[in-house]
Amino acid sequence: MRRASFQRFLSSSGKRFLSQKIIPFTFEKYPNVKRNPNFKSIDSQDIAFFQSILPSPQSILQSDLDEFNIDWMYKFKGQSQLVLKPTSTIQVSQILKYCNEKNLALVPQGGNTGLVGGGVPIFDEIVLSLKNFNKIRSFDEINGILKCDPGIILQDAQEFLASKGYIFPIDLGAKGSCQIGGMVGTNAGGLRLLRYGPLHGSILGLEVVLPDGTIIDGMHSLRKDNTGYDYKQLFIGSEGTLGVVTGISVATPIKSNSVQVAFMGIKDYSSAMKLYVKAKQDLGEILSAFEFMDGQSQEFVKKYRSTTSPSITFPLEESYPYYILIETSGSNKDHDQSKMETFLETAMENELIEDGTIAQDSNEAHELWNWRELIPESCQLNGGSVYKYDISLPIRDMYSLIEETNKRLQEQSLIADSSSSPSSSSSSSSKPVIGAVGFGHMGDGNIHLNIATKQYSKEVESVLEPFVYEFVSSKNGSISAEHGIGFQKKPYLTYGRSKEEIQLNRQIKNLFDPKGIMNPYKLL
Repeated sequence: MRRASFQRFLSSSGKRFLSQKIIPFTFEKYPNVKRNPNFKSIDSQDIAFFQSILPSPQSILQSDLDEFNIDWMYKFKGQSQLVLKPTSTIQVSQILKYCNEKNLALVPQGGNTGLVGGGVPIFDEIVLSLKNFNKIRSFDEINGILKCDPGIILQDAQEFLASKGYIFPIDLGAKGSCQIGGMVGTNAGGLRLLRYGPLHGSILGLEVVLPDGTIIDGMHSLRKDNTGYDYKQLFIGSEGTLGVVTGISVATPIKSNSVQVAFMGIKDYSSAMKLYVKAKQDLGEILSAFEFMDGQSQEFVKKYRSTTSPSITFPLEESYPYYILIETSGSNKDHDQSKMETFLETAMENELIEDGTIAQDSNEAHELWNWRELIPESCQLNGGSVYKYDISLPIRDMYSLIEETNKRLQEQSLIADSSSSPSSSSSSSSKPVIGAVGFGHMGDGNIHLNIATKQYSKEVESVLEPFVYEFVSSKNGSISAEHGIGFQKKPYLTYGRSKEEIQLNRQIKNLFDPKGIMNPYKLL
């Protein structure tokens, strides 16, 4: 079974790469963050209790824990000395009840593909890994309702649903390693939100274990249910701070009989906005994705693929300042193909597109999507370290953030001026920043700003933060479109929420988790 390369910890090359990284503990980088003295440290009695409810030796880990202590971005490193891997809701309930009674802090962890340090410990919290809690419970082939455990990998769910003629409503580049429970915890958006909406709109019910061990069985399968408070929404996007999601009931769409994918080069951002409006007008009900990429992001992918897949050529003959990937999903191939071709022809006539190509089959469609999905990984491998900002802005302001960030980095002499000649490459090589790129989901205003650097440094970070969040706030945007707040964005929560909203969040947190044992030091 194919696995996306995001699952780097599971390959031998990933382990070698990890062993070569010198990653300081988070508390060393952020000395102002102190361990809560109310939390108990683990002792032999605690281990004995956990062994009594998790009899399998593979369910309790006490050594070689780097893959659980270190985040996907290699920015944060905790000191957990214990990883618990339950396989049932009852086991999760017993663990949480015990931890709550003993004041033992813990961090629920899925595939550990988060970008804000939300799924790894800060100090010595217990890691509650849901990797082994990964079964499909049932599937209703009439209503398309999937019920599953939280640890099932997205790609496994996609392949199961495909065999039944359905699809999962959310698709992510990290599909080969991210888990559905983690997606619920961060309210993932993904590549096709334009067609199917955010994840919280597809979740019909949740099974949740509260910090005191209470099991809330809300695995409903009704699309319409207005009985009291819709409490499941509190846990969607809560980042494991209110409880542990142990079961998910999700509505899945029918798999489209016809999927068309086009990849285009355009001359400026204004053309991208006009093309988006035209796509909504001309493609309407079959438009499922409208992805935006700048030229630098594709240069990173070209460089990466020249070493990993040298036989694969770029879809277009020439390079352009910006690129668009459009996908349609429908039920009539001839009808959908005709609409796509007409759309591209008129867009070309109106000089909105400089060049483009249409996938002729599913293999070509997958290959075109690769040029979009490989951007994050290419940024990582081109730079070594990457600062990632996942934000929402009004569409007219989306790319201005990348332009202003590049300008600021140039003014601070941290990145080479884009107008520099090739002869200045020697001076460019001394700059700490390799490049800043922008890409994302134009249909929902979600732009990803990635700054590839040689290594993480306070010098670069101080230039970027709070600058990025101030810019987003000035445009009435969101500092967290996907991935949550975690540890990284916690100091900047006020740029996206009012004091009254933050206070309400605190009250909710205190109601569900009065001892604060669930994923401490995160979000609030």
